[in-house]
Amino acid sequence: MTKSDLPAAKAPRRDARGISRRGLLKSGAAAAAASAFPAPMLWAQNIKDITITHLGQSYSTIPEIEAKANEELGFKVDMQTAPDPTTHVNRLLTQPKTIDVTDMPNTNLKYFTGRGVLMPVNVSDYKYWDKTLSLFVNGTYPDGTEASKQGMAPIKAQYWTDETAQDYSPTPTDHLVGVPLYFNADTLGIRPDLIGRPIESWAELLNPEFSGRVALQDGVSIGVADAAMALEATGEITYGDKGNMTREEIDKTIEVLTALKREGHFRSFWTNFDQSVQLMASGEVLLQSMWSPAVTEVRTRGIDCKYNGMKEGYRGWYIMMSAMNHLEGLQRDCAIEYMNWMNSGWAGAFISRQGFYNSVPENVMPFMSENEWGYWYDGKPASEDILNPYGKVMEKAGVSRDGGSIWERMGNIGIWNTVMDEDRYLVRRWQDFIAA
Repeated sequence: MTKSDLPAAKAPRRDARGISRRGLLKSGAAAAAASAFPAPMLWAQNIKDITITHLGQSYSTIPEIEAKANEELGFKVDMQTAPDPTTHVNRLLTQPKTIDVTDMPNTNLKYFTGRGVLMPVNVSDYKYWDKTLSLFVNGTYPDGTEASKQGMAPIKAQYWTDETAQDYSPTPTDHLVGVPLYFNADTLGIRPDLIGRPIESWAELLNPEFSGRVALQDGVSIGVADAAMALEATGEITYGDKGNMTREEIDKTIEVLTALKREGHFRSFWTNFDQSVQLMASGEVLLQSMWSPAVTEVRTRGIDCKYNGMKEGYRGWYIMMSAMNHLEGLQRDCAIEYMNWMNSGWAGAFISRQGFYNSVPENVMPFMSENEWGYWYDGKPASEDILNPYGKVMEKAGVSRDGGSIWERMGNIGIWNTVMDEDRYLVRRWQDFIAA
């Protein structure tokens, strides 16, 4: 299935690489700057002492992106890394004035309704909204079909109902919760060299054939989503909405998983990137929950690791950047400018080389070679070696991305990473399962 809506597919490449907002500001080329960066117009002499504090996690607070922002913008960007998701959310809720902008996974977004800590971003302040993929704008694919709403789908938390920023609107308004940055479709990591046959269904995660050689992520938002995909694929449980289970569905899920755990079915529950890589690279685990960069890391070690889609679909996720509600004046304008810069192309290309997609691919394209774009977004065979953002060979020439093009992968989402209405109950029951 191809659902590409990227209208600038044949646009000239790299023509934007030399544009520097800071250079334009310094040169006083105000007219040119106003054209390239329409709003807000910030003057170098007024913003040189501004610092924008960006709180994120290790996957987003990347020193190379921070350095590029400080090179391009006329104010300072200070990236700070929260050690874990819980610390991240707690700081946003209890110390919001120590932060200017934050990026958050969709699994965190339910914690911010009715809190008043996030600032609504008016659509008119975000210059790339008309180029943003429809998946985020109205919850549809480029061909107009509706995307899955199981779990925390993008359209469920993209808009505030009004300027008070208290409740999410299921339909478009002028008040954005934030700017969508990155997204992807996750699936099972597989060791085909040790399994010796195709893996095409989430049900294989619970197949007795692999008892003691599978792993789940320890975190409930991803771990339970993967488990639910597997349980539904086996026919063991049929959910009304596996991304938002009832208490009865949660209890049944934990009951089945606990029984499997006591039988020794799960080899491990990984908590971080390195653990997931080690489990696969060592061969302790044959298939497991996995992130795209972790699969890539296993491959860079010369070990065969597949990441193909399952027939029941992928598990989707996305990262959104929001501003804090205390901002005003120049501090607010610089925060908005930084959020715009993040989707202006360079940063999106950097993160795309890790296997993620950017919400404004039209801006990313000029910053990637035709080979990179063809491999990462179009699913074409690489015409030469594919390098990661740090220049290390990730894939050899001739290899195609597992799962194909952006819409062959994103067009088949079975569930989004999620936070359920019964979140507290689920967390308690998930802890019962992990401790069993």
